[in-house]
Amino acid sequence: MNRRHLLLAAAATLAAPRLVQAQGAWPNRPVRILNPYAPGGTSDLIIRPLTERLERAFGRPFVIENKPGAGGSLATGEAARAAPDGYTLLISNTGPLAVAPSLFSNLPYDPSRAFTWITMFGGAPLVCAVKGDSPMRSIADYKDAAAKGAEAVSFGSSGVGSAGHLTGVLWSMQANVKLLHVPFRGAADAQRSVMSGDTTSLWDTSGANAAAIRAGSIKGLAVSSAERVSALPDVPTLKEQGFPEAVATNWFLLAAPAGLDPAIAARLNTEIQAALAEPATRARLESIGVVPLGDMAPAQIGGFVAQEAARWGNVVRSAGVQTS
Repeated sequence: MNRRHLLLAAAATLAAPRLVQAQGAWPNRPVRILNPYAPGGTSDLIIRPLTERLERAFGRPFVIENKPGAGGSLATGEAARAAPDGYTLLISNTGPLAVAPSLFSNLPYDPSRAFTWITMFGGAPLVCAVKGDSPMRSIADYKDAAAKGAEAVSFGSSGVGSAGHLTGVLWSMQANVKLLHVPFRGAADAQRSVMSGDTTSLWDTSGANAAAIRAGSIKGLAVSSAERVSALPDVPTLKEQGFPEAVATNWFLLAAPAGLDPAIAARLNTEIQAALAEPATRARLESIGVVPLGDMAPAQIGGFVAQEAARWGNVVRSAGVQTS
């Protein structure tokens, strides 16, 4: 072997570890993001624009897979079982992570151990809404209608165990009335049922219903936040209508299976936080009713989820909510 060949061989040997490292660097193939709800809900409205940012930052496709069912616990369980290699992420919320543990006896995951927390996107209040031409004009009218008889008023939500379901239950406990819950596979289905008159009302995340309320297709009677939200400034809060104990928020976060490489989690968090800090992103989220929940680091998310699980667990037990 001549000197030139020796030099080329040596260079190739030195470059090999770097080449292997580059080929194995994350991500080197598409990343999927599981969404436990049907397209058109608040989870979709949050994550879809952010995937464009992630694709630019990491140079690989980020593909959203909508897999609704069981109040969001089906896709959340699938994410919990996935390999912690960075190629399966999950956008989830209050229902699957804080309500489902006390609602489903055979839940196939434990939120306190199954996930690596990456980013908290923020929280959105729930809205109680009826058909646009309904004679009900306030939550007091709604209560009067429900008081006419057990389950005289039906309400749709994004599924059993969703934040909308439990907020409706929480309010009915405060109002001392009984509502008939009608679970759907997503916010869009619940909304269509109300607009058609098949279901009296819905309790669901405000962001998924803000456009329909502004268009007059459905009418917002109340939001569950402590203060009115900029996305629906004309819709009064439950608190100001006499139900201060029914304040609730549906929060949204990004997670991955437990055991994710901390470096990958940190890279994702850094990129998403940069996007969330941009005025255009914040304005878009506020337009669908999602507001920040404070400066919550990934290490703090687990404690927050545990506190929320304790709160909603009390509601499930007090109301005697049964799974179906």
